[in-house]
Amino acid sequence: MSRFFDTKIEFLKGVGPQKAALLNQELGIFTYGDLVQHYPFRYEDRSKFFKIRDLHQDLENVQIIAKVMRVELVGTGKRRLVAHVADETGEMEMTWFKGIQWIQKKLPPGAVYIFFGKPAQFGRKWSIAHPEMEPLSQSAEKRNSFQPVYSTTEKLRARFLDSRGISKIMEQLIQVCLPHIQETLPQDLLQQYQLIGKQDAVREIHFPTDPARLQRARKRLKFEEFFFLQLRLLKMKVTRTEKYRGQLLENTELLKDFYENHIPFELTGAQKRVIREAYQDMKSGKQMNRLIQGDVGSGKTMVAFICMLIAISSGAQACLMAPTEILANQHFEGLKEYADMMGISIALLTGSVKKSARKGIHEGLESGELKILIGTHALLEDVVQFQNLGLAIVDEQHRFGVAQRAKLWAKNENFYPHVLVMTATPIPRTLAMTLYGDLDVSVIDELPAGRKPIQTVHRYDKDRLKVFGFINQEVQKGRQVYIVYPLIEESEKLNLKNLMDGYESIARAFPNYLLSIVHGGMKADAKDYEMQRFVKGETKIMVATTVIEVGVNVPNASVMVIENAERFGLSQLHQLRGRVGRGAEQSYCILMSKYELSKDSRVRLETMVRTNDGFEIADVDLKLRGPGDLMGTQQSGITDLLIADLSKDAPILTLARDAAQQVLANDPNLSQPENAPILRQVRQQKKSAVNWSRIS
Repeated sequence: MSRFFDTKIEFLKGVGPQKAALLNQELGIFTYGDLVQHYPFRYEDRSKFFKIRDLHQDLENVQIIAKVMRVELVGTGKRRLVAHVADETGEMEMTWFKGIQWIQKKLPPGAVYIFFGKPAQFGRKWSIAHPEMEPLSQSAEKRNSFQPVYSTTEKLRARFLDSRGISKIMEQLIQVCLPHIQETLPQDLLQQYQLIGKQDAVREIHFPTDPARLQRARKRLKFEEFFFLQLRLLKMKVTRTEKYRGQLLENTELLKDFYENHIPFELTGAQKRVIREAYQDMKSGKQMNRLIQGDVGSGKTMVAFICMLIAISSGAQACLMAPTEILANQHFEGLKEYADMMGISIALLTGSVKKSARKGIHEGLESGELKILIGTHALLEDVVQFQNLGLAIVDEQHRFGVAQRAKLWAKNENFYPHVLVMTATPIPRTLAMTLYGDLDVSVIDELPAGRKPIQTVHRYDKDRLKVFGFINQEVQKGRQVYIVYPLIEESEKLNLKNLMDGYESIARAFPNYLLSIVHGGMKADAKDYEMQRFVKGETKIMVATTVIEVGVNVPNASVMVIENAERFGLSQLHQLRGRVGRGAEQSYCILMSKYELSKDSRVRLETMVRTNDGFEIADVDLKLRGPGDLMGTQQSGITDLLIADLSKDAPILTLARDAAQQVLANDPNLSQPENAPILRQVRQQKKSAVNWSRIS
C-alpha cells in the first residue's frame, strides 16, 4: 500500500517549510493527500484576452497582456505599490497593498505579463487591485483555457499562494502523484454506473480538458465519496443487526386492553403502520434501531406509548429521554394520563427532582416495580439502574450525540435495549440516509382526523392594525394567541428591548386582555408560572422569544404571529407554526416582516405560505443553508464532504447507496477478488483520522 500520500507537503517542489506552515495553518493541508483533495470550487474560462481600451464596468474578471512601464511606491505610512502597464491600446495601473517587497522584485520595467483580476475605474484610469500575474513566455505554450479556482486566504495571497499559486503547486503534485493513485472501485461498478477511472478523475478535476470531461470527473468523485460513506453506514447496520441481540418483546396483552377499553381516539393509518414496523423489530430477536419522523402534532408520542406497552407486557421496562426539562415534563404529563388508566407506574427524573424523590425512583427501577421513566440527560447517570430496560426512546435525536445513545445501551447487561428515536424536524431523504444511515426510518405522514391545515399568510409592518384586528376577533371567539420575537445573537439587551417594546404596544392595543410574557432571561419557575397561566387560559396572549419553540401544547391556541419572520430559519418557522393547530379549530400563522427582504428570506417566507409539508420545507432549507447548519455541530464530520453536496447531489447519493447495498448483499465481508479495491480503501479509511480521506 502506497504511503506516498502521507508525504508532508513541504517536500513538494515549490513549497518548502515556510509555505507548508502557512498551508497547514490556513487550510489544514499537511500532506500530499490533503493537497490533492483541495478541489477547485469553480473554473474560469481563460481563453479570452481584453485590450485596455475595451474595459467596461460590467466585466467580472479579465485577462490583459501588458508591458510594465514603471513601478512606484505611493503614499506615506500605509503605502501601496503601483505598476503602470500598457498595451498598444492604452495604459492602466496594477496596485498592491500587501506583500509589496516580494512583488516589486518581480516587476522589472519592460517585462510582459498576463494580468488577471477585476477591473475598477478611478477617474479616467482603469486599475486592478492584487491581480494574479504570470510572465507571458511561460504560459503561452501550455495555456489551458479552463482554469481551476481554488479557495485561499489573505495570508496565503500575501505569500503568492493565491488561486494561481495553488494551481502551480497542484501541477507539480499531479505530475508526481498520478501513478500512485489506485483505483478504489471495481471495474463492473465503473461500467454499470458509467464512471471514469480514479486517475482520470483526479487529473480532470484539477486541470479539465473540457467542460464535459470535468462533469464526468465530478460525478466520479462525488459517487465515490457517497459510496464509501454509505458503505460504512450500511456495514454498521448489518454488523449491529447480526451482533446485537435484542430482547424478544412480543406480548400484546396490554396493547389489546388499551385499544379495547382506553384509547381516546382512532389512530391514523400512518401511526398503525409505524407501530407494526416497530413491533416487527421488537419481536425479531435483533436490536431495534428505528427513527420515527413525523411533523409536530402527527402523534409520535402515542406511537411511543404503544411501543412501551408491548415492552411492559413482555416483562421489560421503558424510558423516554427528552432534550429539555420543559419537554420531559410535557411528555410526562401526557403519558401519565394513559399510564394511570392502565395502572402502570410512571415517574419523571430531571435535574430539578429532589434528592428524597430520587431515592424512591432508583429503588422502583431496580426492583422492576417502576415500569416507565421519563427524563432528561439525568437518565444517563450511572446511579440510574434498571432491573430490565427493554425499550429506550429518544426524543429529538439531533440533540443527543452517538456517545449518549451508547450510554443508554449499557443500561441492560443481558441485551441491548431496543432504541426508538423520534424527531419532529423533518429531514430530507438525502440527509436522513447520510446522518441516520444506520437507523431504519419510519415516517408518520398523516395528521390525526379532524385536524385542519394551518393557514399561513405573510404581512408587512404597514398591515399591523389589520393584524391586531384579526387577533381581537380570534380572542373574542375564546381562542389564544402566541406572538413571538426573534433572538438577536449579538445582544441580550436588544432582545429584551425588542420584546418589551412589543409587549407594551400589544398591551396598549389590547387593554382588556391579560398577557403572559416569557423570555430566556427569566428564572425557570417564573417561566413555568407564566406558561401555566397561558395553558389554563387565564392569559389570552403569550408574548415570547423562541423559548416556546419546543414548548407547551395548548390546544386552544389558534394564532401564531411571528415578528421579524425574516430573521428566522425555515425549520424554526415551521416548528413555531406547529405550536398552533393542536385542536379542532382552524388555526393561523401570520409572518410579519419589513418590506425590504433578501432573496433567501423571501424564498423562506414564500415556502411557508405555500406549504405545510415538513419534508418539502426541509428540502428547501437544505438547498438554502447546506447540510452542516441544518444538523448543528454534533453531526458535522458526517457531512464534511470534500466534493459532494447533499443539497444538490441527491441523485448521485441514491445511486451510490444502491451500489453499496448491492455490493454488501453479494459479498458482506468484501472477500471476493473483484471487491479487493473496495476492501483496501475501507482499511485505509479506518487508519486515517481525517474524515475518511478518499485518496489511498
